[in-house]
Amino acid sequence: MATVVERERKYAGDEGFRLPDLTGCGGVVTMSDATVSDLDAVYWDTDDLRLARSGHALRRRTGGHDAGWHLKVGAVGGTRVEHQFPVGASDDGPPAELLALIRGASRGRPVTPAARVVNRRRERRLLDSDGRVLAEMAEDDVLAEDLVDGDGKSWHEIEIELVEGDDDLLDALADRLRAAGAREVPVSKSHRAVAGRLARFPDRSPTGAAAAVLGYARAQRDAIVGHHAAAYQGDEDAVHDMRVATRRLRATLRTFRGLWDRRESEAVRAELRWLGGELGRVRDGQVMATRLTEAVHELPAELVLGPVAARVGQRFAADLADASTALRAALDSDRYPDLLVRLDRLVDGPVENVDRRWVDRRVRRAVRRADARLDRALADSGPDGDAALHEARKKYKAARYAVELRVPVAGKPAARLVKRFKALQNLLGTHQDSVVTREVLHRQALRAYAEGENTFTYGLLHARQAAAAGHDRPAVLRTRDRARGRKVRRWLEH
Repeated sequence: MATVVERERKYAGDEGFRLPDLTGCGGVVTMSDATVSDLDAVYWDTDDLRLARSGHALRRRTGGHDAGWHLKVGAVGGTRVEHQFPVGASDDGPPAELLALIRGASRGRPVTPAARVVNRRRERRLLDSDGRVLAEMAEDDVLAEDLVDGDGKSWHEIEIELVEGDDDLLDALADRLRAAGAREVPVSKSHRAVAGRLARFPDRSPTGAAAAVLGYARAQRDAIVGHHAAAYQGDEDAVHDMRVATRRLRATLRTFRGLWDRRESEAVRAELRWLGGELGRVRDGQVMATRLTEAVHELPAELVLGPVAARVGQRFAADLADASTALRAALDSDRYPDLLVRLDRLVDGPVENVDRRWVDRRVRRAVRRADARLDRALADSGPDGDAALHEARKKYKAARYAVELRVPVAGKPAARLVKRFKALQNLLGTHQDSVVTREVLHRQALRAYAEGENTFTYGLLHARQAAAAGHDRPAVLRTRDRARGRKVRRWLEH
């Protein structure tokens, strides 16, 4: 299965629209002659169009240079990731490999043919003076049919996809096309094909004082689903972003728990903790492997005694393989889509009627809890001090997430407080990284000793981590005081 990242924009024009000359836009010197192809695609979806509603498109297409099964993830107009499976791999239904990548979006439900899109495509390449292909432009005459309700429609569309060009090129081309009467199309062909059925789903945009909380929670739910495919394949950034979304959701469900049935929200939080734990095993292994490898390479060669780098690589390669297998098993399990369905009921369903003061009180409470926890941790000079600082860090994450959802209303002061909480959280995170790294180095040294290897380098690395951690406290105190400044907190009292 191949994976490509595409950046494209789509346009449509009224009857009589003529494509303008695009040379001179963003370095375009010439346009190649058009190549013509006939494309025929059947799009698959759940009976309630879960894929279309979450920015996914799964199709089986014939014709063109990339015929086969395709899964696109992402919104039109932004960066989209396309997973491709070759022609002939499966003619009866989507390949199992692609079904695994839509398990979050489909909530584990079966997919069936939902729409057919047939188009005659005229494609040109936009070239610069060196002959580089900056972008590909396609003019499509489209015929679409909803295979469930039989609704049919046709339209003319222009699609521009970057190759070696950049966003400035897309902006320049957009200006030229708009001047000629084109308008940007914000949705995909498959979305337009089933637009009639999509319109029947009620608008559940949150309203009232709880709207910001629900909107924030929905965004995190959508982030989990949006990063599912890449995380399933082990992409480091996707695993990280998916894990962060679970953390934000857990914190939001706790901070504002009076909005929902307590038993159900706590049960969902427990399931989010499980999912975050599976993601964390992968992410923590990725981060620790990079951290220790870099630490070994930074040492002078004469201080690296024994096969330290090799042992670190072997240890984390095995751990990461096990964690990745466990994560895929979790995402393949029934427990995962069941969690998403329960989460849907919470963030899309009715909530308790609250006013803005109720929401603001809970934001202030989250901030006060974080402050109090950090003060206690800084006063703890005993053996539990590191654990106390770690708990303070978690409280500041919850406080930061609570303040984040107030940024659209409170504006710059809230944004500044978020920034300062993040700086404090990062310092506490660096300290915790040192604690965990020392634990890993100690275990690694014991293994090396048991195998008769020299453990000097592990001890040296351990000492360096301990020394670095000792520099954290003054920085934490300074950053804490900045986060408690009157200017960034005044808005909390109003």
